[in-house]
Amino acid sequence: MSIEDKVGDEIMQQSGGFIKGILFTVVVAIVAFFLGKLPFLNYLGPLAIAIIITVIIRNTRPYPQQWKSGIDFSSKKILRFAIILYGIRLNIAVVANEGLPLIVRSAGVIVGTILLTILVGKLLGVEEKLMMLLAFGTAICGAAAIAAVSPIVKAKEEDTAMSVGMIALMGTIFSLIYPTVGHLLNLTPAAYGYWSGFSLHEIAHAALAGAAFGDASLTPALLAKLSRVLLLFPVTLLLVGFMKFKNGGKGQKASFPYFLLGFLIVSALGTWGTQQGWLSETMQNNIAQTGTFFLAVAMAALGMSVDLKELKARALKPVIMLTIVSVILSSLVLTIL
Repeated sequence: MSIEDKVGDEIMQQSGGFIKGILFTVVVAIVAFFLGKLPFLNYLGPLAIAIIITVIIRNTRPYPQQWKSGIDFSSKKILRFAIILYGIRLNIAVVANEGLPLIVRSAGVIVGTILLTILVGKLLGVEEKLMMLLAFGTAICGAAAIAAVSPIVKAKEEDTAMSVGMIALMGTIFSLIYPTVGHLLNLTPAAYGYWSGFSLHEIAHAALAGAAFGDASLTPALLAKLSRVLLLFPVTLLLVGFMKFKNGGKGQKASFPYFLLGFLIVSALGTWGTQQGWLSETMQNNIAQTGTFFLAVAMAALGMSVDLKELKARALKPVIMLTIVSVILSSLVLTIL
């Protein structure tokens, strides 16, 4: 066989492995969506399920190294595309109609949560990058915020996956507890809804808990949560500026998350399309579901970077930190409603 033939075969193998790596993450995402419809597992959601599946695979059997390039593509490029599509969930007009007080309260929740997480994390000795991922994920919108912040703070893929999994688990536990607490405290549907939206981690968590009192609580829950999502773009810009200031011009500077411009554009188009009538609720839901699916594909890829032996040694402090912060956040939001 000539050198040209060998090079050609190697290129074919690499391209084949690239495609198989992507297909692997897509198949896992499909399985996660089906499993996510089952009792109990539907509380976890497809993103957490996708991570759990690939973490198990990663730690029980080796996978072909030729797949790595495709898996990396899913964890980076597809992840950013998913966040862009995620913007369709944000109706800027709906949040704006509620006025400045809603945005101010969300900004207060975000700033307070980030500062609280950093304080608790420092006291417990949590690793800085992991602490930052969990801080922004808890403060804004879970997995999407973690994915947006990850390249800015130069986090490892395994830290990103671990953070998403922790947020999904914690948010699920709290969203199942909230209805009982709301009934015990005799909260009005509106107050309960705002509490859920201002304090729970993901949009799915806010919707799950917020629906406990019907539409009267679900609507304010989603409004409060979307107002936090709206601030994802400016908050990440501030983080970019902070990281550049922190680096002081030395070493690798924080890169601008350009994919968030796509997130903002999709949000604006979705809002305009809804107002003009050419974007139906069905179309909007389909786009949102597509974004969630691609996010599950990316989560499946991220799960392949998690080493459980290392995770066991590193997970305790972040879990304690996240639990403390989540309890304090829920309590404070409840007292200031």
